[in-house]
Amino acid sequence: MKYTQLGRTGLKVSRLVLGTMNFGPLTTEADSHTIMDAALDAGINFFDTANVYGWGENKGRTEEILGTWFAKGGDRRDKVVLATKVYGDMAGDGDPWPNHDKLSALNIRRAVDASLKRLQTDYIDLYQFHHIDRATPVEEIWQAIDTLIQQGKILYAGSSNFPGWKIAQTNETARRLGSYGLVSEQCLYNLVERRAEMEVIPAAQEYGLGVIPWSPLGGGLLGGAIRKEREGGAARTGQGRSESGLANTAVRAQIQSYEDLLDKHGIDPGEAALAWLLTRPGVTGPIVGPRTAEQLESALRAVELELSEEVLSALDEIFPGPGPSPEAFAW
Repeated sequence: MKYTQLGRTGLKVSRLVLGTMNFGPLTTEADSHTIMDAALDAGINFFDTANVYGWGENKGRTEEILGTWFAKGGDRRDKVVLATKVYGDMAGDGDPWPNHDKLSALNIRRAVDASLKRLQTDYIDLYQFHHIDRATPVEEIWQAIDTLIQQGKILYAGSSNFPGWKIAQTNETARRLGSYGLVSEQCLYNLVERRAEMEVIPAAQEYGLGVIPWSPLGGGLLGGAIRKEREGGAARTGQGRSESGLANTAVRAQIQSYEDLLDKHGIDPGEAALAWLLTRPGVTGPIVGPRTAEQLESALRAVELELSEEVLSALDEIFPGPGPSPEAFAW
């Protein structure tokens, strides 16, 4: 496994991030433990989760599965850089109650204690804001985070799904308050969705944030979707975003060109999509969310895959990015 620094920090993390969103809803606890053991054995030390994973009535279930894995011992917790998230409503579906979601100081305090209990640990390495909170002042958020750092409950703070301007505002406020600020941004970024290149990634680089792409395979589109469709397999297309799925004629043509290109070079599509992200400026490592041990093995091969300049140029032709702003929308 290859490692890099997380943004401007001294923290070393693997170039692949183990995503755990499937643990519970799609992958049993036993199989989840097997995948985590295999990931750790392969050198992946960066695990990502969120307090709402498990979804619906089972919110928090994914964190619980990580917690029972940590409880097995064997230096599991010491070897893992653990990231989780706060924002989503944890009061329970159909039973909303004020202050059980978003980023108020009260909810942050409540949410981190609940996550620590489920995760069976006394600290979280990277505590991420799952979404921007348009109602809570940034000063209040940093006051809560700095208190948690002083208490030893978290080490670093990161963002997820933040626009570029919010990254700037949040870190400029941190600078004014003497806080360390955000150290990472977890954003939607892959070959078919490159809008993060306009402002999010440049802002992250300017402020020293590591970029952690989620959905690196575009909801399955970049994992050989047409081939799987042809072979009778189930292809996840755009996670329900019909405009991104194979039903979209333009997208389908792109994906066909993509698969034809990789067939020509004898490269697995899913591995190519991950390897491409690893070449992108500012990217710490993409999140891979295997449902099986076999899917994890495929992701691991991507770390060693070197894409030629010919392939990289062809990928840019098939999936042209928007370019940086303001040139992407102005002169």
